[in-house]
Amino acid sequence: MRALARAARGPLQVYLVGGATAVAEGWRDSTIDIDLAFGGDADAVLRAVPAIKDSLNVNVELASPADFIPVKPGWEDRSPFIAQEGTVTFRHFDLYAQALAKIERGHETDRRDVAALLTRGLIERDRLREYFDAIEPELYRFPAIDPASFRRAVEAITGATG
Repeated sequence: MRALARAARGPLQVYLVGGATAVAEGWRDSTIDIDLAFGGDADAVLRAVPAIKDSLNVNVELASPADFIPVKPGWEDRSPFIAQEGTVTFRHFDLYAQALAKIERGHETDRRDVAALLTRGLIERDRLREYFDAIEPELYRFPAIDPASFRRAVEAITGATG
């Protein structure tokens, strides 16, 4: 975070995603890569990412739930604060969007991450189901997603049937 903040040339929002959230919140010790999303003019930071990756020996990817599933408007306001470094504010990308993207993907690590989000009280089952209900009409925009399978997976986790 300090390296990204040093590269910033003004106010910037940086959103941690996936394994980066899991490591920052402490339920995982490591992640294969650091997934990030940006809000604002991230040009200077993006130009610095290759050098940051090399100096810290980490892989950085630009990815967020919005790349894989519909995300409810206002996700920025639902993105929990992590830290402020200089002019850069670090947040977790909307945890409900992260959970649903992980449910849709369905890997074992993703299932464990969703369970950790629930166990730690970072997300609630009822609100997760409501979030899914809100984005379900937009699933057609993501043709790789089978809406019925996605709904069943969400219901299995939330204990609800639709």
